[in-house]
Parts: sequence; structure tokens; C-alpha cells
Amino acid sequence: MTGAPASATGGSGATPVRGGKLGTAAVNQASLWNIANLLTMARLVLVPGFVMLLLHNGGYDPAWRSFAWAAFAIAMITDLFDGHLARTYNLVTDFGKIADPIADKAIMGAALICLSYLGDLPWWVTGVILFRELGITVLRFWVIRHGVIPASRGGKMKTLSQGIAVGMYVLALTGPLATLRFWVMAVAVVLTVVTGLDYVRQAIVLRRQGLAAERSAAAQEAVEAAAEAPGGADRVSGAPGTRGAAEAER
Repeated sequence: MTGAPASATGGSGATPVRGGKLGTAAVNQASLWNIANLLTMARLVLVPGFVMLLLHNGGYDPAWRSFAWAAFAIAMITDLFDGHLARTYNLVTDFGKIADPIADKAIMGAALICLSYLGDLPWWVTGVILFRELGITVLRFWVIRHGVIPASRGGKMKTLSQGIAVGMYVLALTGPLATLRFWVMAVAVVLTVVTGLDYVRQAIVLRRQGLAAERSAAAQEAVEAAAEAPGGADRVSGAPGTRGAAEAER
């Protein structure tokens, strides 16, 4: 509670109903400084801190890598909560739409690049994952005027597997756990490629449907414009399709 008048905070001044969801009161009050955006900002701030912790003392100190893992885990947890809070309580903002995916890719990209730099992870794995993530982002913008490609179940599994695999690589694991993290990363890479190809397919289908709808709308507008012009009704009725229908009724 800030004590500021409702007009200053963007609210309507109405007293919220006791026991009602926060979303009811937040519909007209969502601002840059809501809890969802604050979590996203915290995740962005964690990125340089995570990098310093991971690379501290040459990058091979188990204690510092444990601290780095904790920072990475916090970032992954906030990623789960900020989007859920924004959708549940109507706190979606333009800043959140832009900053959230940037924060996701920043923490994951920083972890992958650092791990490859330290020699723990092959550079081709980092390249495949980053190429997929950046490519899908470009793809979404390519078809955005035709529609939005929804997040699939496979995409969510990919994100989860990547988070678990990278987290295991951040820790200084040895023995069977080190072998396990190899296979978890292998699953993450496979899901990364498969879901990436599926997004490409969806984008192509969505763009084709959008272009077809645009052509249909343009044709309909042309017919309506011709009908509204002087003598247009006679010309439209004399169109091949219309004549064919009239002859079929005879």
C-alpha cells in the first residue's frame, strides 16, 4: 500500500472486493513495476553475477560453481513464475513481452558460452542451441503479422531439459552423475532440433494461411468496390461466375 490516490496509480478509485483475485484490481493498474516485471529484471541482473561466479578462480572451483548453480537455479525458477503471474493477474506489459524472452536467452546463452569456454561442453552443442533459439525468435517476427506461433508441449519439454542439463554441467559433477548429465544434454539437444523443425513447419503453414486470407480479403474488397461503382452491379452480375449461376437456375 503506497497511500497514493487512485488517479495517481492508474486505478479507478473503486474499493477492491475483499477476497477477490488481485487480477481484478490490477487490470487497470498494471505498470512497469509489477511483480512479474520485477522478477524478469532480477533475472537480467543475475546474468552477470552468474557469469562472475562460474568463472571465478579459473572456473574450476567446486564451491564457486555451486554458488553459480544457485544463481542459475533462481533464474530458472523466476522464469517459471513471472509469466504465470503476468497471465493470472493481468500484469502483461509491453516491457514484459520484450524483456522476458531476452532474459531467458541471456541466462541460457551465458551459461552455454561459459561452459564451452571452460571446455566442459562442446562448442557445437552451444552453437546448435543458440542458433535454434535465435532462429525461432526471428521466425516468430517473420510471421507475426499472420499470427502467433503458440508454445508447444515439446517446446516446454525442451526448455525443461535444457535447464536441467545446463544446471548439471554448471555443478562440478564426477562419476555416474557426470555420465548422466551427458545423456540429459543429449536429450535436450534432440528436443532442441526436433521442436525447432516443428516451429519452422508451423511458421510456413501460418504464413501460407495468412497470405491466402489476405488474397481472399483483397478479392472481396475488389468485388465490393466494383459493385459500389456506377453501373458496377451490372458488371458484377455479368461476371463469369455469376452468369454461370444464373444459367444453372434456368
